[in-house]
Amino acid sequence: MTGPAVIGPQAAKRLLAGLGAALDPELLVLALTHRSFAHEAGGIPTNERLEFLGDSILGLAVTEHLYRAHPDLPEGELAKMRAASVSQRALAKVARQINIGPYILLGRGETTTGGADKDSILSDTLEALLGAVYLSHGLETTREVVLKLIGPTLRQAASLGAALDWKTSLQELAAARGLGPVEYQAEGDGPDHARVFEATALIDGQDWGQGQGTSKKQAEQRAAEDAYQRLLEAAEALDE
Repeated sequence: MTGPAVIGPQAAKRLLAGLGAALDPELLVLALTHRSFAHEAGGIPTNERLEFLGDSILGLAVTEHLYRAHPDLPEGELAKMRAASVSQRALAKVARQINIGPYILLGRGETTTGGADKDSILSDTLEALLGAVYLSHGLETTREVVLKLIGPTLRQAASLGAALDWKTSLQELAAARGLGPVEYQAEGDGPDHARVFEATALIDGQDWGQGQGTSKKQAEQRAAEDAYQRLLEAAEALDE
């Protein structure tokens, strides 16, 4: 188990300044408590319920913004823009910008494998923090925080919208680039009640992306998202 059980006042001040909202110290610690830390601490509460809440609030705020900002776009295009704006990769980027990683409470295993910089953990923790903001301040303040943090991504959403289904999008992009079929390798680890899956997206046998999730399907979707972004970046570099 690593990290303090209570976030120091100066550390909390720095983190909350980046987040843009004040939080009760106990709620802040809960939002930062990853399940690996909670397990090693004897089964204390984790941030997963806050993550669940924050994910819903984030989706609502982003959906409403896109609906109002793009009155002429059809539902399908709005859905693609939303998917890109709240993707694991996009949220992890925001989490890094406000430096959430060093404050996440992680177990020994996650710490040694760089958990504080994993897209999955960063994005989940950001959602948990948004859930905490909602419980503390309500919908309007949370909406303001979301739009401040996700604003730059929303402004680029028209060009970022890969698809609702990252696996389909990756296959289409690979085909457009004349590459072979996409395959996935996924393995689960941990007890049944807290099983975690790690997936790898392979194109022509080469590792292009990795993802983690609580189900094989979720892990593969996140691996496809990672691979899509990497393949797109590689293609753009070649075009230049």
